[in-house]
Amino acid sequence: MDKTAFLSGQLLLAMPGMSDPRFARAVIAMCSHDENGALGIGLGATVDGLGFHDLLEQFEIAPGDAPNAPVHFGGPVEPRRGFVIHSCDWGGQDTIEVAGLWALSSTIDVLRAIAEGKGPSRWVVALGYAGWDSGQIEGELARPGWFNVAGAADLVFDTNADERWSRAFERAGVDPRLLVADTGTA
Repeated sequence: MDKTAFLSGQLLLAMPGMSDPRFARAVIAMCSHDENGALGIGLGATVDGLGFHDLLEQFEIAPGDAPNAPVHFGGPVEPRRGFVIHSCDWGGQDTIEVAGLWALSSTIDVLRAIAEGKGPSRWVVALGYAGWDSGQIEGELARPGWFNVAGAADLVFDTNADERWSRAFERAGVDPRLLVADTGTA
C-alpha cells in the first residue's frame, strides 16, 4: 500500500448504520497504520462514572492540579489498558508522535507527569483501543461503514466527546443530519 494511503493522523468516523454497535457514532484517532495493520484510539464516547482522578487513584498517584477529565472508551481491544493522546510538547518512555498532530503514550510516566504539572499541555485519556490486522482496515474502508477525515488537534483536545462525531463530519463539509443508515440499490 502506498504510504499516502495510510490513515495515521486521521480521524475515522463511523457512518450511521455501522453494523457493529460498539462503534455507533465512533470517532477513532488513528495513531498507527502501515502494511502490518492499524491502531486507533476511540474518542467518541466516555466511560460512565470514571474520571481521570479515579485512574490516578488506582496507581496511587496524587492528582495534584490535574483536572478530573473524562476517560474515553478507546475501543474494544484490551479495555483495561490505558492510553493518553497528547500534544507533542512532551515525550516519555514509549511515546510515538503521530503525523505531527498529536502523540500517543501508554505507560504510567505520562500519568505521573500530568499529575505533577510537568506533562503535555493538552491530553485525553482512554481505555482500550481499536485494532486491525494487515489489510483488515482497507477491506472495511471498501465497504460502507467508515469515513475518514483529516485529523485536527482542536477536534481531539478541545471538543467534547459527544460533539466530536458531528463536528468532524461538519469539518469535512458533510452535514451528519443528512446521513442515512441504509444504502440503496440501483
